[in-house]
Amino acid sequence: MLQADTEKTSESSAILLEIGKTFGGHVPNIFKAYAEHPPLLAANWEKFKAIMLQGKLRRKVKEAIASVISYDNKCIYCVAAHSAALRSMKVSESEIDEMFQGTLPNDFTDKEIALVKFARRANLDWHNIGNVELKKLVDLGIEDSEVLEAFGTMELFIAFNRFADVMGIEIDF
Repeated sequence: MLQADTEKTSESSAILLEIGKTFGGHVPNIFKAYAEHPPLLAANWEKFKAIMLQGKLRRKVKEAIASVISYDNKCIYCVAAHSAALRSMKVSESEIDEMFQGTLPNDFTDKEIALVKFARRANLDWHNIGNVELKKLVDLGIEDSEVLEAFGTMELFIAFNRFADVMGIEIDF
C-alpha cells in the first residue's frame, strides 16, 4: 500500500493539518496517500470539501450516497470510512446494512430517497439514464443544484473507490 512519507510531503502538510482538524485529529489514509503528489491532494481535498461539507443536501444524505456507491463498487476502504461517518450520525449497523439493500433511514424525505436512488443507478447503469429519470426528479421538486450535488457525490466516490482499491489503502476507521 502507498503511504505518504511525511518528509517528502512538506508541500502537503498544511492541507493534511486542515484535514486533521476537519476530522477531529484524524487524517484518513486515503488523503495521506494523495499527499505524495501535493497538487492531487489539494484538488481532491478541495473537491471533497465542496461536495461533502457544503451545499443544500444534508451531510447524512451525501454519506448515504458515498456508502452505497462504495458498497456497489466493492471498495472496502470507502465502505468502512463512510459507514463510520454514518454511525457518528446515529445510523445503526442494521440501518447501514438495509441502506446497502436499498432501504434508506426513516428520516430521509422522498426527495432525498430519490436522489440517493438516482446516484446509485447512475453509478451502476449510467448508459441507460436519460431525460425521463431527470424529469422524475424535477417533478418531485428537486432543484438542479441538488441533482448535481448528488451526482457530484457519486462521481467523487467512484474516483476514491478506484484509487483506494488499486493503491491498497489500509482501513483506518
